[in-house]
Amino acid sequence: MKEEIYDGFEDKELSKIWGTSRFESGAVEIQSDIVRMGNRAVKITVKSKDKFESNKGKAKDTERDEIREDKSLWAKEDEGYEYSFSVFLPKDFPVVRTRLVISQWKHHDELNSAIVDNPLIALRYSSGKFRITLQTTEEKNTLFETKEDIRGKWIDFKFHIKFSRLPSGLLRVWMNKKKIIEYKGVTAYNKKQGYPLPGRFHFRMGLYRDLMDIPMTAYFDEYHKRPLKEKELR
Repeated sequence: MKEEIYDGFEDKELSKIWGTSRFESGAVEIQSDIVRMGNRAVKITVKSKDKFESNKGKAKDTERDEIREDKSLWAKEDEGYEYSFSVFLPKDFPVVRTRLVISQWKHHDELNSAIVDNPLIALRYSSGKFRITLQTTEEKNTLFETKEDIRGKWIDFKFHIKFSRLPSGLLRVWMNKKKIIEYKGVTAYNKKQGYPLPGRFHFRMGLYRDLMDIPMTAYFDEYHKRPLKEKELR
């Protein structure tokens, strides 16, 4: 990827930069009632059993409605990228203990045989807490957590990411222009975990959770992605 990718969700239909295989019909709507900039933003609603996934007893079953970047845009290993986007959770968004991911980066399981397939980087909201986690082994690490109520307002995120199995990996995060994470180290799964070289990594926005009956709705806007310059990786 040599040029910047941008989607302000201003068209009436979802842009071709997003895949449609990870959400149910009707779950994704381009609307104009709640927007960050411009005239439109994308509204995503997950309902019970949407894109149901059975984990066959290994973990809890899940459901989701997410937009995933097209395969042609997936990140490459040991290259740097900037991602930015805005998220809005309504003021009445349910505060529950259920595991919920509202955006994530996945190490693509090319052979469908990975031992660990959790998101590498995930934005999580449950029990009224917002967290950003990094996982490159069986254990999940929380790099940022806040109990501040993030509902009812737009939250702007910017990420600098270099996915790598080496200590040269990078994760920097800004939330509403304030830097909240500065991490250098491993940011990808390794070959023993089922991920051969070269790795590819994709981004998703939406709602992914353990099963529950209550619907949830979130809004997303102002998606940008661009390659990082060498000086930005230092």
